[in-house]
Amino acid sequence: MELADLDLNWKLVNATRRLVMAITLFVLGLLLSSLNPAAAIGTCFGQVANNLPSTPQVIAQYQQHNIQAMRIYGPDSQVSQALQGKNVQLMVGIPNNDLQSIASSQANANSWVQNNILSYPNVHFKYIAIGNEIRPNNGASQYAQFVLPAMQNIWKALQQHGLSNNIKVSTPWEMGVITNTYPP
Repeated sequence: MELADLDLNWKLVNATRRLVMAITLFVLGLLLSSLNPAAAIGTCFGQVANNLPSTPQVIAQYQQHNIQAMRIYGPDSQVSQALQGKNVQLMVGIPNNDLQSIASSQANANSWVQNNILSYPNVHFKYIAIGNEIRPNNGASQYAQFVLPAMQNIWKALQQHGLSNNIKVSTPWEMGVITNTYPP
């Protein structure tokens, strides 16, 4: 094979890759455009700052702008009370410093679900986030061993109340876990 033939072959391979990527992106765009865009809008309601609006003001803004999902980083009775009867899906987190207690005792997990989920029957809890951005080699590494047992205990507590199909249990990871993002 001559050098010109190899060059032509590489050009064809690259052109084929670009075509496959373009078709993939087009199909993905079609799929995403068929989704209800309002259902995909949500925000994190972080509360560690100065001069924040009150919880009722935040909930009013959610309704005004048709924002249908909220994440809070830990249980907050004021937020849960304000969301009762509202059309907002809630992801509530279990703070890292609570994981050992929940991981070590099913009774503690049951109490957490009772106090923070079942006490608010008219709130649309969608997810429970176990911890926040824990990985074995960052500043929260001491909590890593408790993530899976805490997830299991919370799921069992939800299951006991028939909620395990409605409320998903997960854990948020920081993007630093992905060390190589190529190829996408």
